[in-house]
Amino acid sequence: MSTITIIGGHGKVALLAAPLLTNAGHTVRSIIRKQEQVEAVEATGANAVVANVELLDVDSIAQQIAGSTAVVWSAGVGGGDPDRTWRFDRDTAIRVMQAAERADVQRFVMVSYFNSHLVDGEVPGVAKSDGMYAYYNAKSQADEYLRKETDLDWTVLGPSVLTLDAPTDQITVVSDDADLDNVSDLSVPATSRANVAAVVAAVVDEPASIKKTLNFHDGSTPIAEAVKQGM
Repeated sequence: MSTITIIGGHGKVALLAAPLLTNAGHTVRSIIRKQEQVEAVEATGANAVVANVELLDVDSIAQQIAGSTAVVWSAGVGGGDPDRTWRFDRDTAIRVMQAAERADVQRFVMVSYFNSHLVDGEVPGVAKSDGMYAYYNAKSQADEYLRKETDLDWTVLGPSVLTLDAPTDQITVVSDDADLDNVSDLSVPATSRANVAAVVAAVVDEPASIKKTLNFHDGSTPIAEAVKQGM
């Protein structure tokens, strides 16, 4: 039986992904920051692990994830304090990647945002005056590190604007040949967090998703089929 470790286990997507993963036969370890989050996390069937990865070095994180089959990064500051955003969404995420390599955890799934990438070190279409600039850029830098600086079997998930709508279990993948530099997450349909959770569960064991970025929104193709076709 495989063990999936989720970083950011109390987040909305993680709380929805955990029961899907456990129902699929995985053992789920959800790393969270606060003791008071344990009850909600363990109600999903996951095993809660209280550890603030933001404060841990690479070796300490490696100890936390050792023995895992895969790591799912589903954490994020989401704006607010730019300094903390850089520290967490870029620097901590990169330390977790380095820890995965050190702990020999080869599979890494990154929950990111639609069309995460950099052009000359910047996120296309996001001005430095934008309140979300630090978040988008920090996430993009972390994603670029994962893609280019690690030997992990990575998948980057790029959902569009997130909602709390009920799952449809259907998505549309935006193909790599689309002109993504001219597409923002606001110019495509939204994505329910429940569908994002289902995509996480679908890609963990899908070899076709390795070394791929999957940009998607709610659509008309069953998730398992869309994941295979969209790669």
